Amino acid sequence: MTTTVIERKWHSTTEVAEMLGFGLSKTKMLVLTGEIRSVKVGRNRRILPAWVDEYIQRVSADTEGWAA
Repeated sequence: MTTTVIERKWHSTTEVAEMLGFGLSKTKMLVLTGEIRSVKVGRNRRILPAWVDEYIQRVSADTEGWAA
């Protein structure tokens, strides 16, 4: 019998906050302002892993500009 591992396709705001090391309120504000893309599913916001990566790349690129 084979076991199927289901990989998560979305993350909750709480999970993204943990991944980024931010507080939940800061993460919710980033979602609210559109800095982190999200989609509303029912009452909840869901965030694709690629959208978290986009945010990290954008913030990293902005930070590199300060070092020059």
